[in-house]
Amino acid sequence: MQFEEFGLNEQLLEAISYMGFEKATPIQVQAIPEILSGRDLIACAQTGTGKSAAFLLPVLHRLMTQERNAEGVNTLVIVPTRELAIQIEQQVQGFAYFVPVSSIAIYGGGDGSTWDQEKKVLMEGAEIVVATPGKLISHLNMGYVKLDNLQHLILDEADRMLDIGFYEDLMKIVSFLPKSRQTLMFSATMANKIRNLAKEILNEPSEISTAISKPAEGVLQAVYLAHNEQKIPLIRSLIADKPDYQSIIIFSSTKKNVGEIARALQRKGERIAGISSDLEQKEREEVLSQFKARSIRVLVATDVMSRGIDIKDINLVINFDVPHDAEDYVHRVGRTARADKTGVALTLVNTDDMFKFHRIEELIEDSILKLKVPEELGESPEWNPKGFRKSRSGGKGNFQRRKGKSGSKGKGEHKGKPRPTKGA
Repeated sequence: MQFEEFGLNEQLLEAISYMGFEKATPIQVQAIPEILSGRDLIACAQTGTGKSAAFLLPVLHRLMTQERNAEGVNTLVIVPTRELAIQIEQQVQGFAYFVPVSSIAIYGGGDGSTWDQEKKVLMEGAEIVVATPGKLISHLNMGYVKLDNLQHLILDEADRMLDIGFYEDLMKIVSFLPKSRQTLMFSATMANKIRNLAKEILNEPSEISTAISKPAEGVLQAVYLAHNEQKIPLIRSLIADKPDYQSIIIFSSTKKNVGEIARALQRKGERIAGISSDLEQKEREEVLSQFKARSIRVLVATDVMSRGIDIKDINLVINFDVPHDAEDYVHRVGRTARADKTGVALTLVNTDDMFKFHRIEELIEDSILKLKVPEELGESPEWNPKGFRKSRSGGKGNFQRRKGKSGSKGKGEHKGKPRPTKGA
């Protein structure tokens, strides 16, 4: 479906074309007409399907075509992380390129000058505010945020906000808002906690859903069965084997491992950087900017980044370890194969993580290809998701030296030096 078919404002369509968007994604096809009608909406869609545009485009259309004399904030978008706040506010700027719509991203981690700037904009009244809950509440408590004329409340990544523990914060924010408003809730899952929240803050909403908790079809997924000490040599091999891949993300579940992985992979001339909440906000933005500009080839990141990175044409995602939450796997691999593109997602699975990955396969209703590490790296563990054996390194970290050989080449597994990324 073409964007022209939605009846959107001509200047907005010009911006859409300028940004390189061609056809609407399924979530956009379903959500945009519902939002334009003025109804509340609860929408379930996986990451990388164009959710942000699905709610931003109709809201911007209404801003462009209706009287905008009312003071204060018109649209409030609540998100779980600062990275997502920055990403969405940048999209607002892109879509509103030809129209003077004011917007601001509000999130924690800034200094005193950042607070003063946010306060000034909020007092004057930005039309679109994208904010994380805690920082917004800090401003609300000061009494100068004008929300009396708010028309749209949007909760993006609602499931993640509830997982983090933002329920009370969300309800406090809602208490500041007028009851007469349009409320939109976007989530990757439709768990009971999401439905319960929807009952509290939405009014007779429409409900739409695209594919739930499954990676995009364009993602080529595979698992490497690897002992902890084999992971870094394996990643070096994978990176060296694909010199044409200029955008690679490696995800780790811990901040500590991010730095260790980045340092272990550093080689002369290799463009690698790590990013986690340990960095100052300006440093994180600079690293992301360099990664987006391809000045950095390999980015090592924590799960918090998996929903906050909006960079086109990421060639390869490597899960250094299996994420704790099966939903996080979907969001990690969703960084590649955005929209209708293709990409590769590889997960390194040791013995201890096999059962956890088996649960992920059950969630996404798919059995992922299992591969052995190259022969020169030694023997891989046998795929045994229902076993309870300890890994060879005893689970004491990811960077220990090998101590002898163990494991076997399980039956039916691929042998030799695999090339799962060939032709991708």
